[in-house]
Amino acid sequence: MTDAPTQAKTPLWKSIATALTEDIVAGRYRPGDKLPTEAQLSARFGVNRHTIRRALSDMADQQLVLSRRGAGVFVHQPPTDYPIGPRVRFHQNIRAAGRLPAREILTLETRAADAEEAEALRLSPGAPVHVSTGRSLADGTAVAYFRSVFPAEALPDMAKHLMRLSSVTKALKACGIDDYTRPSTRITAQRADATLALHLQCREGDPVLRTLSVSLAPDGQPVEYGRTWFSGDRVTLTVAETSPD
Repeated sequence: MTDAPTQAKTPLWKSIATALTEDIVAGRYRPGDKLPTEAQLSARFGVNRHTIRRALSDMADQQLVLSRRGAGVFVHQPPTDYPIGPRVRFHQNIRAAGRLPAREILTLETRAADAEEAEALRLSPGAPVHVSTGRSLADGTAVAYFRSVFPAEALPDMAKHLMRLSSVTKALKACGIDDYTRPSTRITAQRADATLALHLQCREGDPVLRTLSVSLAPDGQPVEYGRTWFSGDRVTLTVAETSPD
């Protein structure tokens, strides 16, 4: 009598990946939601963390989840369309995509302009500038890291208004600049270094999109030299002739 062939057992990590995938499909975890921690998942499934990591790694390979360094593992969310044009406004762009915008200022200082900043803002070498760095958020998730430079002599109160309002548009308005445009924006691709990875909560080497632009007041004078690094998997930059006021 021939013994029946032994059926191979499904690896534990694969069963866990299947269960978590079913949770996502059923809507228990929605796009952008953070999954429970490794410790919580280990307790739920009665396995060690190595097994949980193997399951999450497999799900990441299938682009079902995304790991963000220092933040956790999140259900994959389609990239947010972000129009680039003469009147780019971060808050309006993010709201138009159905998400909640926020801006987080990390540093704010007044110092001498370097050669690149002075040229972009049409200043004398070493002229004073206000420099703001921070993160742009959508639904609490970092989508961009920015560095904005403003002419301090033309906008002496800009730093004070930025700290109070956390919005370039509102701070410029408080300085008497009711409107501004960006005639052109330069876009380049690069890899996240350790600092960018920390700010964007991604892995070092992940793709980022960098934009360079100069904003002009209605009289044509430069009021901001901006550099922004967008997370490549969370934002899709779209070039348009116009964008919302």
